[in-house]
Amino acid sequence: MRPVSAAETAPTFHPWLVHADGLRVRAGRHLAVDGLDLTLNAGVHGLLGPNGAGKTTLMRALSTVVKPAGGALTLLGSSVDNRADLREVRRGLGYLPQQFGFYPRFTVREFVEYMAWLKEMPKNSIADAVQRAIDRVDLTAKADAKMKTLSGGMQRRAGIAQAIVNDPQLLLLDEPTVGLDPEQRLDFRDLLRDLGTDSCVLVSTHLVEDVVAACTDVILMNEGRLLFQGTPDELIASGGQSDAGDSAAERGYSALLRQHRSNA
Repeated sequence: MRPVSAAETAPTFHPWLVHADGLRVRAGRHLAVDGLDLTLNAGVHGLLGPNGAGKTTLMRALSTVVKPAGGALTLLGSSVDNRADLREVRRGLGYLPQQFGFYPRFTVREFVEYMAWLKEMPKNSIADAVQRAIDRVDLTAKADAKMKTLSGGMQRRAGIAQAIVNDPQLLLLDEPTVGLDPEQRLDFRDLLRDLGTDSCVLVSTHLVEDVVAACTDVILMNEGRLLFQGTPDELIASGGQSDAGDSAAERGYSALLRQHRSNA
């Protein structure tokens, strides 16, 4: 029998929390993500792009809601094609979709507790984790209010609470600041920076300024493909002398999209 080497028995090391290689994902019959290469690790990553760019479809694939149509996708060190590992991967995820459902008669606490249970969190840790998540989104005073009585912005904050209750390694937030007032958006940016210290946070948004203020990394998609990945400063530098946009970041965003369209 051939001796087994140490290299063969050593565990495989996966340096990336998200690794997509030629990823293709369909939205209905449309190929919404087409050959995307992307690697992400800890930090706050802002996902930008015009309507129809494929952002939400990408988020749904990363959250394991939809299966890729092609390419390879590895999350938290495991391939999404490996059904045996998928349950464990989902325990390490937090996801806030653009539109999320809830039982309107649930209180905020009951809603977040229910989501913690669905994530198979240890029973004896749920109560403390729920309270901490509610506190972090500044809903402490509304913890026992019914979800149906909350404003749209408060409901959105409850959605963020359920996404972070399990301290996920990979946190996916699709348009999380919809309905938040300016002060709440500033608080949310602080929360993002805190979460990105140890976790990989991907935020899909149309608000370029939120990305520049809170994110360590910027990703720009269009027509299902990756156009740009870099720092906020590199995004700003892409604007050059352009006058399209109210800020340097918006000018950089617009310049990259125009360049892509002119090369298409």
